[in-house]
Amino acid sequence: MDIRAILMGLAFAVMWSSAFTSARIIVMDASPLLALSLRYLISGLIGVGIALALGQSWRLTPAQWRATIIFGVLQNAVYLGLNFIAMQTIEASLAAIIASTMPLLVGFAAWAFLGEKLRPLGIAGLFAGVIGVAIIMGARLGGQVDLYGLILCAIGVVALTAATLLVRGATSGGNFLMVVGLQMLVGCVALSIATALFETPRIDPSLRLTLAFAYTCLVPGLAATVVWFWLVNRIGATRAATFHFLNPFFGVAIAALLLGETLGPRDILGVAIIAGGILAVQVSRQRRA
Repeated sequence: MDIRAILMGLAFAVMWSSAFTSARIIVMDASPLLALSLRYLISGLIGVGIALALGQSWRLTPAQWRATIIFGVLQNAVYLGLNFIAMQTIEASLAAIIASTMPLLVGFAAWAFLGEKLRPLGIAGLFAGVIGVAIIMGARLGGQVDLYGLILCAIGVVALTAATLLVRGATSGGNFLMVVGLQMLVGCVALSIATALFETPRIDPSLRLTLAFAYTCLVPGLAATVVWFWLVNRIGATRAATFHFLNPFFGVAIAALLLGETLGPRDILGVAIIAGGILAVQVSRQRRA
């Protein structure tokens, strides 16, 4: 892993983690599913346009089409759709912490259900992740946490875990920016249907909504996804996933900085333990790979 990959990995972690804060701002002034479907429409069209300008093709392999549809529905529509709905009532930092457990869930599922061997370090990391989540939930559930929003975030991270496992290795073969753009358009279609069925569209124009929406479309929505695929192609999915251990730190730090969300000692301790667990699992899987 060279210095360029390290810098890109850090950039990805910051961009991915910041999405929760910008989403929290967006849902203050717009209905969540409508806002997210518009985000994917804009980001998807930009991604496809850039891909075409670079000479990339619509002709994807069957594995790429499968990955495009699965990721578009499970990650873009289900995972982020549920998170956007949840962040109407829960803090961005809590949503970021829950989402950051995805590498732990992927490691557990690969070990428990797919026969992937996990070293003792990785098993210890899984237990550490559980302990970290228990510490944070114990502190938060004693306060004013909306259980419905919490459940939506939990379902969302399970959907993201399933998408990650189902499309492992399926995005290779080139045209990666085209794949990214089409995934977003698939998410847009799915979310547009959900908006029509379950939501009363609402937009209250404001400067903060405009800035947060533009940032979400261009940075977490497009740039972070492109950087992630670049990392996967350059250093492999297992090594790239190591950078997820930074997401709990960046997620809560950005929310505290921009939204003024408070963090108690148990929150900080839990975040540190979760981050350590993620790093342990990823290092264990990297050694196996």
